[in-house]
Amino acid sequence: MPSKNHVELTTFLTQLGADTATINDVVAVAEQLELPTRHILLHQGQTPTHCYFLLNGLCHACYLTDQGKQFSKEFYWDQDVIIGFESLITNAPSAFLLETLSASQLIMLPISLFQQWRQQQHPLYQALLERQLLHKEHKERFMLMHTPEQRLQLFCDHFPELVGRITDYQLASYLGITSISLSRIKKRIASDDIIEKS
Repeated sequence: MPSKNHVELTTFLTQLGADTATINDVVAVAEQLELPTRHILLHQGQTPTHCYFLLNGLCHACYLTDQGKQFSKEFYWDQDVIIGFESLITNAPSAFLLETLSASQLIMLPISLFQQWRQQQHPLYQALLERQLLHKEHKERFMLMHTPEQRLQLFCDHFPELVGRITDYQLASYLGITSISLSRIKKRIASDDIIEKS
């Protein structure tokens, strides 16, 4: 009998159109992980060996500069898939660091399985790739078409469950602004709310 965690993974794959044989292949190689906060899954510059399905928790991908700065690439939370497509396609080391921001339960899947699907032009690989492409298109539009204040408001509206779980530094980095700018925007919004309520 499949575990509850495998049922969640199966449901996710089914929603992407995976057939029974593919799902069985995935479950056969799936390994479950329970990790603490601030556990590094993948160092920047390390060649990835696995992709992940995040059952619950919060993970963060970020770029680190030689000067010690951190730029948030993406946040991942419950029922999300984490695939570094650049490394998968080019066999290059990861350009980003991946870590947990909270205690997290994940299912670890070998990257070789995804590479095999890519070579076979497997429908599930295409579905995952299209899912990622749509997300990137939305993120690009989010960054280019909105002011920093609008980006903050949209982030809070669309991801309210994340706002209290990440630091202002991480949020500012994701929004493409400095922590100082984020602080000023928050103060301005709070001031406007007070004026509107008075």
